[in-house]
Amino acid sequence: MACDRIPPFRHRVRVLAAAVAALALTGTPASAASPPKGHDVSAHQKDVDWPSARAKGARFVYIKATESTTYSNPYFGRQYSGSRQAGIIRGAYHFALPDQSSGARQAAYFVSHGGAWTADGWTLPPALDVEYDPYDRKHRCYGLSRAAMIGWIRSFSDETRRETGRRPVIYTTTDWWNRCTGGSSAFAADHALWIARHGSADAGTLPAGWPSWTFWQYDDSGSLPGDQNLFNGSADRLKSFAMGR
Repeated sequence: MACDRIPPFRHRVRVLAAAVAALALTGTPASAASPPKGHDVSAHQKDVDWPSARAKGARFVYIKATESTTYSNPYFGRQYSGSRQAGIIRGAYHFALPDQSSGARQAAYFVSHGGAWTADGWTLPPALDVEYDPYDRKHRCYGLSRAAMIGWIRSFSDETRRETGRRPVIYTTTDWWNRCTGGSSAFAADHALWIARHGSADAGTLPAGWPSWTFWQYDDSGSLPGDQNLFNGSADRLKSFAMGR
């Protein structure tokens, strides 16, 4: 996912139409022949036509709420309420800037600006977007050691759980995770994985410890506004996941 305040920074590979069609079947469990489709949006998408997204198959969406402790999405309120009104399960995500402040501080800012959670069946757990530094490519890991990065993520997670009752979903790439955490498996047991891998027929090798992904972001464009995602399970399982079961 890209920051709202600068152009997208990662090289994106566009998926051919035939490959996109195959994504719904390849890399997903046999029990989920038609896995729920979803997407993620930010201020880039502004006022989303949510009924249209629902009609095109959107069953869930993650919406950017905050970045560091200095930015909140000005469209978040309308996007969050609009998606719910259209019958789409929705959740909020935070774009991490670990060199700016502590994980706990950013989590507190996130929760107070849209990252809360309730067990109503319509609210996904909070999500932490942690990836390459978009503002300084020379410091892709934000200048943190691997141990410090693991500590930062744990601090964010602990504060999120303290305030919401849920551990955050972790959005990342395998490449970033291996480079910046040293392939840590410290979070796999109690954090759902949202893996980003574009231009591929499957989600590829996952970060250490995670046996499977919960969400897969497989492209940055498609039939739904924003990035394109799948949930690894059935529609009923998606609802249960939202409920915290």
